[in-house]
Amino acid sequence: MSILFSPLSIRSITVRNRLWVSPMCMYSAVDGVVQEWHHTHLAQFASGGAGLVVAEATAVVPEGRISPRDVGLWNDEQRDAWAPIVEAIHARGAAAGIQLAHAGRKASTWWPWAENRGSVPASDGGWTTTAPSPVAFDGFAPPEELDSDGIDRVVEAFAVSARRALEAGFDVLEIHGAHGYLFHQFLSPLSNLRQDEYGGSLENRARLLLRVVDAVRAAAGDAVPVFVRISATDHADGGFTEQEAAVVGGWATEHGADLIDVSSGGLVAHQKISVFPGYQVPLASTVRQGGRIPVSAVGLITAAEQAEQVLAEGSADAIFAGREWLRDPHFALRAAHELGAEVAWPPQYERAHWH
Repeated sequence: MSILFSPLSIRSITVRNRLWVSPMCMYSAVDGVVQEWHHTHLAQFASGGAGLVVAEATAVVPEGRISPRDVGLWNDEQRDAWAPIVEAIHARGAAAGIQLAHAGRKASTWWPWAENRGSVPASDGGWTTTAPSPVAFDGFAPPEELDSDGIDRVVEAFAVSARRALEAGFDVLEIHGAHGYLFHQFLSPLSNLRQDEYGGSLENRARLLLRVVDAVRAAAGDAVPVFVRISATDHADGGFTEQEAAVVGGWATEHGADLIDVSSGGLVAHQKISVFPGYQVPLASTVRQGGRIPVSAVGLITAAEQAEQVLAEGSADAIFAGREWLRDPHFALRAAHELGAEVAWPPQYERAHWH
């Protein structure tokens, strides 16, 4: 039997398979409110057989958005706009997750297809960003250092957004601690130069992330799975390492996280990444610690046999994919066919299954 198409139970939910959709920013919201684009975009993956569909990085406060076009979950209008999307995912048999996020010093930037690059000025709807230290990402405006009250407000914002996500019907909550955004900025000594209890040692640099895990777990209760996405290396000298990531992953699970979603990079412009199929799978294996910590793998996983092998060799417990789902929204149905796994097809599509 295919491991990729075996169910996975986490707390109160059972996900129908282990081929999942990564959160992917669409930069198509209006005032943080999702639009029709998001509905079609996310529901199609559930029709295509995904086990879990995780909605894109969703800002918990306005100043946490990567761009002015990012989605948010800091008010009830945004919550209510998410609800029919969640219903559409559920109606097609998949579980629905959402990635709660704060971009820190990488906020207030232009969306990818804008004519400009770098930070959006206030005159164009931008804002002053915040970070662990007043150190800018290369090419972006310098951020303001978060004080203790500001840190407390971030923790509370994640808790409030988590509650709104549950009210919208989401099954899984993911905390975004990767790709150079706020919690990653705290974790890495390249961006965290603080001298207080949030800087210096790894324990101190992880303190904010773990406080947020505690807060989201408290909001979620005992039934709802909580994931944490981390960048397991900065791909830069002197940065956050995969060995540190394994330690932080262990701490996060002790604080109530159920799975560590292992990615990498995004913190500094001078990162040097060797990209090849499955290039981040060894990082997931390191964080997994021989099976002690549940993890997902991601990163140029584009084929059924490849995904199956990652699970078979014990490198991960589930597979997240991104670009391959954009190329083929029915990636899971195709992968199941290639692996000879029997899965439920939408009855509207069964003629393609049998003929």
